[in-house]
Amino acid sequence: MVLSPKLALRQTTALVMTPQLQQAIKLLQLSNQELETFIESEIEENPLLERESAEGGMEQDPEAAAGTGPEDRGDDQAEAGDDGPYAGDGDAAGGEAAPEPLDAFDSADEPAPQDAADLTASDNIPGESDNPMDAEIDNVWTNDERGDLEGTPPAQFSDWGPGGSFDGGILDLEDRHANTPSLREHLSSQVNLIFSEARERLIASVLIDSLDEAGYLRAELSEIAERLEIDVAEAEAVLTRAQECDPSGVFARDLSECLALQLRERNRLDPAMEAMVNNLEHLARRETAALKRICRVDDEDFAEMVAEIQALDPKPGLAFSQDTAQTIVPDIIVRARKNGGWDIELNAETLPRVLINQSYLAQVTSRTRTKDEREYISERMQSANWLIKALHQRATTILKVSKEIVRTQDGFLNKGVQFLKPLTLREIADVIGMHESTVSRVTSNKFMATPRGVFELKYFFTTAIAATGGGSAHSAESVRHRIKALIDSEPPKAVFSDDKIVDMLSGEGIEIARRTVAKYREAMRIPSSVQRRREKSRSL
Repeated sequence: MVLSPKLALRQTTALVMTPQLQQAIKLLQLSNQELETFIESEIEENPLLERESAEGGMEQDPEAAAGTGPEDRGDDQAEAGDDGPYAGDGDAAGGEAAPEPLDAFDSADEPAPQDAADLTASDNIPGESDNPMDAEIDNVWTNDERGDLEGTPPAQFSDWGPGGSFDGGILDLEDRHANTPSLREHLSSQVNLIFSEARERLIASVLIDSLDEAGYLRAELSEIAERLEIDVAEAEAVLTRAQECDPSGVFARDLSECLALQLRERNRLDPAMEAMVNNLEHLARRETAALKRICRVDDEDFAEMVAEIQALDPKPGLAFSQDTAQTIVPDIIVRARKNGGWDIELNAETLPRVLINQSYLAQVTSRTRTKDEREYISERMQSANWLIKALHQRATTILKVSKEIVRTQDGFLNKGVQFLKPLTLREIADVIGMHESTVSRVTSNKFMATPRGVFELKYFFTTAIAATGGGSAHSAESVRHRIKALIDSEPPKAVFSDDKIVDMLSGEGIEIARRTVAKYREAMRIPSSVQRRREKSRSL
């Protein structure tokens, strides 16, 4: 057969992802922080884009502002469904006044305030007085009652001195955080006092650089000695003196040495305590009988020794950690209505308000002279329009998915985690008419604020556990909660084994295997029945 080149026409059908479609998919899976960074970069690259002013006085096309519809809770919520008790019904979609704040209970019927640990498992919807930050509002001075800018604080704060800032105001969190020394700075200042010779201070500085954030020495002394071209004995001598630094326990090479350093400083490292520190694996497994034989102590002395061990700090270096906790900003806010149902809306603080500067566009267009300039303006205009439409579509999709999640998990919001239903991405996708991958992107790194706390959208999707007798399936999360409740309520003298928990759950209509119970128990860091029996017998 002779091979020769030739030309041929062929008609095929293929799915091609345009740059605009790729951008829309990318925006859908970004968190609110990542989206903010992306918007800032787009504004820097596109001179036609700008943020809407706080006054909102700029004239614009109603479709030009990203997130306008979802924030107004009008058209987008109407698209999400016209079901009465949920967002998107008639009274919330026609541009009427927004629903009143959450005050569905009268003060006489409102339950006692609960903290964040009780909100999820409670049988009642948390009220406004339930503060998830575990602090009552009456215990916080908001500075609202000052008569003028130069006024004085209330009487209960009259003995407080002025703040540490230069203007005499209260020291804010950033100032306080900036003045906190790091672990390296804290130790370096002590090393200069402990060691008089420059050679020893150099070795100690290298040891400080080898510490992790918890204060442990992770590098081998032999490696440090080889790098500095010194003897291991000399490095060991410097390390021994460096271990006298504050906080006690730093420069330890393992947990046993860390606890031993703290006990030695307290003059409590006797032979019995040293034996316990050297056999921490028995203490972790609650093998009290074997540990008492090793330490040669009775029950009373053993209890005192365990109490002393528990009072020590296993990670002394973390006291100087400068990592600031990041507050989760929810993307969706769910509020209960007085007459039942839920109001669902997007958090306006996480919606980027991006507009096209029409006046600047008109000014630039009137001054374009060449073909390249006109093509550039046209390209920037098209890119800006696509970005605004993608942001609008992102907000609409998040609202649709959130509305369906709330509809499905209504029992959880009303009664607690034990009523959480099994849910899959495909079920939500089929209801809202979208692909399963789209729902997966929407639920990634998105958070929902509910009366029971702030949850990631992925939290509401759990596998199903079959029910005995052909009943409705149970959510894996609700089963985990039930297992923890059974273990917490078990009597000290009759600790439940995994097989016993299986029988108890089967009596409640939950069909589950013993290995599944063990897996859930280990995931919740609950020890086995043998370890729990040892611990509870020791406490008795």
